[in-house]
Amino acid sequence: MEPILVYGFPLGSSMGLVAAFELLGQPYRLTRVDMLADMKNDSYARLNPRQETPVLITDDGRILTETMAIAAWIEARDMERRISFVAGTAGADRLHQWVGFINSGFTGAFSPLWAALEMSPPEPDFQTALRRYGREAVANRHAKLEAALGDTPFLAGDRPTLADLVLVGVARWAEYHQAVDPADYPRLAALRGRIEALPAVRFALAIEDGESPVGTGVMLGQVPLGEVIERFGGAV
Repeated sequence: MEPILVYGFPLGSSMGLVAAFELLGQPYRLTRVDMLADMKNDSYARLNPRQETPVLITDDGRILTETMAIAAWIEARDMERRISFVAGTAGADRLHQWVGFINSGFTGAFSPLWAALEMSPPEPDFQTALRRYGREAVANRHAKLEAALGDTPFLAGDRPTLADLVLVGVARWAEYHQAVDPADYPRLAALRGRIEALPAVRFALAIEDGESPVGTGVMLGQVPLGEVIERFGGAV
């Protein structure tokens, strides 16, 4: 069977993994999840007890969660090295270093902002404090990323890799939360522009918006969430 990537909308970090599958060039399917309505229930917890996206149903029917684990699964199948490097090389080390930074400190900096947004019932004073802390954390991570960018067009070299695709799914949260002014980070803004211009990323954004774009042809359709849970989610 083809692997099935369970991706979230709106603004899911998993958008970058959709783009990664497109660039990988191997057949795959998708399952669409409304993160505001479809995840916080016992049914979805059969796929991921943490009730998060992304989730990958591998080609042998196993459930794999967490962005870094899914990125590693993709990397292991990238035999043509379209979005990765040969294991053990300096390029592979740079790729892993960037993915680690993005998926830990950079992504984690947004956690207080999401917590404030999703708090129910609302607690205005607590939410104000969370937003202040979150914006400071996001600015700190942006400054560190800006300072670490090299002279290459993409994070790990002259071509886009998994690191760039992991970044693009998360970096847009800064505008959504009005956490920083992108103009304060011109190198990062230029990098994002190059990544977001990639056809695979434009395809993934259109998929996220519920459209039916024409991609490379390796995406073989979307599988309803209920069917994925029934087939692969284990016992009720």
